[in-house]
Amino acid sequence: MYLEHFGLNEAPFRITPHTDFFFSGANRGATLEALLYTITHDEGIVKVSGEVGSGKTMLCRVLMERLPDNITLIYLANPSLSREDILYAIADELNLTLPDNARTSLVLRTLQEHLIKSFSEGRQVVVLIDEAHAMPAETLEEIRLLSNLEANRHKLLQLVLFGQPELNDVLARPDMRQLKERITHNFGLEPLVRNDIASYLEFRIRAAGYRGPSVFTPAAIKIITQTSRGLTRRINILADKALLSAYVTGSHQVGTKEARAAVRDSEFSQATYANKKIPPYLMRTLALAAAGLVLIGTIWLVAKLQLAHEETPEITQRVESTRPEIKPASVPSATSSAPMAHPPTADHAENFAQSAYPLTQSRLKAGENWLKKVSDDRWFIQIWTTDATQKSEIERLLKDAARQNGFDNIHLYFSSLSGKPRYGIIYGDYPTRAAAADAITELPTMLKKNKPYPRQAIRLK
Repeated sequence: MYLEHFGLNEAPFRITPHTDFFFSGANRGATLEALLYTITHDEGIVKVSGEVGSGKTMLCRVLMERLPDNITLIYLANPSLSREDILYAIADELNLTLPDNARTSLVLRTLQEHLIKSFSEGRQVVVLIDEAHAMPAETLEEIRLLSNLEANRHKLLQLVLFGQPELNDVLARPDMRQLKERITHNFGLEPLVRNDIASYLEFRIRAAGYRGPSVFTPAAIKIITQTSRGLTRRINILADKALLSAYVTGSHQVGTKEARAAVRDSEFSQATYANKKIPPYLMRTLALAAAGLVLIGTIWLVAKLQLAHEETPEITQRVESTRPEIKPASVPSATSSAPMAHPPTADHAENFAQSAYPLTQSRLKAGENWLKKVSDDRWFIQIWTTDATQKSEIERLLKDAARQNGFDNIHLYFSSLSGKPRYGIIYGDYPTRAAAADAITELPTMLKKNKPYPRQAIRLK
């Protein structure tokens, strides 16, 4: 409707994936390149997670287009497949001839024979599994078993899992630990920040043929940023409605009025990035941890009381020896005659709780100070991210890193942007993305094992 009004060749903000409109900014392009590398270099199971509307399907479609010709692609979009169905689905995509009602063992053997033949011909079979977070546990277990298919120390089947953040929760379950151990690379699509959104809007509308001055004002971009929470699908919906509102009023620019009209006409779920329900096993773990802290605190308090009592023996003896001469009303009580030398305070309790993770606390403080001072346009290297409950794992990694040169350049940050508290380990401070990318090659081996990548400082603010 508004295409002619803005001089567009096609709609710029459709929510259906259109690979010509793939935005390579905000680390999307880097993630795509990393996926292409890991898939073509036989790197085991790969996982890509992101919120609803973060661009997973678009990334998957572009990935399918850019994989080399020697790869046979299988795309599975049905998350409700049973353990047997996923074998039949893969066999069907490969056009394998199977008898009716073939047993699972026969399907698996036929599949393995075909994969060995493909490998001998220089071809690779890659299975892209969408909505993996909704798959039954037994189907995910079958995926793990499929990853065992090998020939001459090479994987016969490359598996890529796409899913919402709930996939991470599923894989964190004790019964999923074997599958989780098989995942060699984890990629996350983070929400776009304000600068990214401005670039995204400009890129999409010009890819659709627009040639005029910028359509979206800074005020409109701010409103879209706040409402969309950085999710590309929401950005597309809001931008499309804002352009329509501008067309109706005869304007060629989207300002505050048009952006607010788009927001009023949209109803987005409040569950996105909201606090997720804590799984029962995690509740039990937290309860045990809380009980342990209470026990430790009680032992600490008793020890302090005992120490205070031992520091005042002379006072106690004096009271006992002169008791007949002291009036009963003036005899101090047991609690008042032995005051604690250093009563516990909130600071003491906090220091006690932190003492188990000294490197974590020091690097977290260093990270906070660095973020306060660093410019938004500076770059750093993202080393690792993990759930906030994994403090012991973070402390272990930091201990290993402390043995390397440049430990002072390692910082730690805390983030709950995805709706789940997480810690991230980062390294360095660089003027450009290219400088950060070059620095990755110079990192110690133990810091490179989690596939670090460049990020800009504004993405942590």
